[in-house]
This record gives sequence, structure tokens and C-alpha cells, in this order.
Amino acid sequence: MSTHKPLLAGKVAVVTGGGRGIGKMITRGLLEAGATAYISSRKDADLKSAVEELSSLGDIHAVAADLSTAHGVEILTSYITERENRVHALFNNAGANWGAPLEEFPDFAWDKVLSVNVKSVFALTQALLPLLKAASTPDDPARVVNTGSVDGLRAPAPGFDNFSYSASKAAVHMLTQQLAGTLAPDVLVNAVAPGLFESKMTAGILSLGADAVAGRIPLKRIGRPEDMAGIAVFLMSPASSYITGAVIPVDGGINATR
Repeated sequence: MSTHKPLLAGKVAVVTGGGRGIGKMITRGLLEAGATAYISSRKDADLKSAVEELSSLGDIHAVAADLSTAHGVEILTSYITERENRVHALFNNAGANWGAPLEEFPDFAWDKVLSVNVKSVFALTQALLPLLKAASTPDDPARVVNTGSVDGLRAPAPGFDNFSYSASKAAVHMLTQQLAGTLAPDVLVNAVAPGLFESKMTAGILSLGADAVAGRIPLKRIGRPEDMAGIAVFLMSPASSYITGAVIPVDGGINATR
């Protein structure tokens, strides 16, 4: 009988946008590694489905909150603070997108996307900072991991009219680096920049066929759930304790061929 202790046993993680897509992939990996997970989403149905799917893997809690608003950030922060005195890792993954031709791109699409993708990253990090610092030790600091995008590393191809999204993800990468310098050495702040993974956001491009799309990726496939789970567990584990301010592409080599 194995007595091996799970890598993240005894640790607490918060995953925003954890009800589906990349957030659910991250949550699955953290639970399988032994962490307790708190997930949030605007949609109760997504949260209920995720909890039903993942609860057999470990201790998972769900909170409905719209993190584009100060009230939503307060709801999530209060829920966690009432139940935990430490948070070892915050995964700022909640995201929004908008697509429209340049001539038709609406003003509100900037407000919506930037509020979720950038402002909420800062606001929730700020709000949970006391719990993150409480969990931090010199040998194993607390973590903040932000979800950026390969679209924030290089301009999307013409026709991919996600102007506010790509700009917001470039902002996430810069915010990650500035927060890393500000919060060192107590909190390590890194970002992942996913390429193409199956999610609601990528349903349009994947409708062309996964094999056809994968042919344009150097590794000839789209991302798998275990790819995202693996990088999340690594960035929360002691193995990454000397990494901060990094923006790590998880994209099958797309960024290397720009």
C-alpha cells in the first residue's frame, strides 16, 4: 500500500472561471494532485455541472460571482475568507471575448472584456492578498497564476477580429510581470498563454474541424486537458519556487513560428 503524499495535499487553490473550459481543466489537475479547490463562475449551471463531474476527485467548492464587478469580487472573497485562513494559489482564469469586424466593433465590447480579463485579475489578487501572504513560506511562496493567451503574445491573423481580447491578454502578461516584481518574495506571479484548447471560446474555429486546425500547429494537435492541468500543478508546486514573472506559452509551438 502506497503512502505517497499527493503533491498539493493540504493546499488551497482558487480558480476563477472554473466551471468549464480551461478553468475546469486546471481544477481537475489540482484536485488530482490533492489540493482543495474553490471555483467561481457567473453561471450556476456551469458550477453545478463541474462539481458533479469533479467532486469524486477531491474537496471542491463553488461560488457564483461576476468578477467584472466589485460586488462579485467581494462575494467570492467573503465566501473564501469565511472558510479558509490561507490560500496557497489563485488562478485568475475567468475570461470574456468579443468578435466583430473593425467597422462594427462596439464600444461596450472593450468595457466588458477588459473588466473581466484585466481588471478582475488585479482586483481579486488585491482582495485575496492577505490570505496568500498567510500561506506563503520562504521555501514555498504563495502563487498567483494568470491566464493570458497566445493572442497576447503576437497579433492574431487578419480575420480574427478579437481586438479587445488580444489587447486584454497582452495587458494580463504585463500586469503579471509588474505584480511579480511588486509581490516578490512573498508571492510568485506567473501567467500561462494557452493556444488552442477546446472551450466555448474556441468553438467557432474548432467548427472547421480539429484535424484541419491542428495541421497549422507545429505539434499537429490542439491542447489536451492534461496539458493545462500539468502546467497548473507545476506552477503551484514546490518545483516552480524559483519562477516568477514568467509568461509561459502552452500552445503546441504556435508562438515559436510567428
